[in-house]
Order: sequence, then structure tokens, then C-alpha cells
Amino acid sequence: MSTFLTRAALTAIAPAAALLAVAAPASAQPAPPPPPPNCTAADLAGVMAGVTASTSAYLFTHPDVNDFFTGLRGKNRDEMKTEVEGYIAARPDVGDALRAIRQPSVDFRARCG
Repeated sequence: MSTFLTRAALTAIAPAAALLAVAAPASAQPAPPPPPPNCTAADLAGVMAGVTASTSAYLFTHPDVNDFFTGLRGKNRDEMKTEVEGYIAARPDVGDALRAIRQPSVDFRARCG
């Protein structure tokens, strides 16, 4: 075979071989399932914006709770956790309210993973 014919054959075969090399591994693995509906980054941002706005409104309308959480600034995570657990244990109504505010984010994560 002449050099010209060899090059022409390789030029014709190379793209097909490249496509087969890419397509073979892709077809060997199943495609991931599509995400559930309403589980996009935009959906999460919307849910979290609502949770954040509701938390802000709750804290502004409950100055004692706002003061407590503001007072946690500068403490390490372990101190914060201990203090929050104690505060909520002594005020179950606050815990219930904050859990209700957070519920849409909990539901989103349960539904969307």
C-alpha cells in the first residue's frame, strides 16, 4: 500500500475508531437516573431562601431568642452545641418553632438526597 493510501485509510478510520473508543465505555455503564423533579440547585436555593427569611423573621420577633443566638458568636462548635441544646431543652416551644421553620429544608434533602 502506498503512503498516500495508508494516510487516506487512517484519515478515514481514525474518527470512527475514536468514536467507538468513546462510545464503548459510555454504553457499558448505565446512565445515571434523572434527578427527581424540583430538585435542582435553583429549587434548593429557593427553599433555603424561604427558610432563611422565616428564621430572620422569627428572630426579629423574638428578641430574647435573637439575643441568645447572637451571644454564641466567638464560641467553638462544642460550646455552641452544648449551649443550644440546653437552651432548647429549657424552651421546647423555641425548639418546635425552629424545627418547623427548618422543615422545608429537611423535606427537600429527604426527597432529593
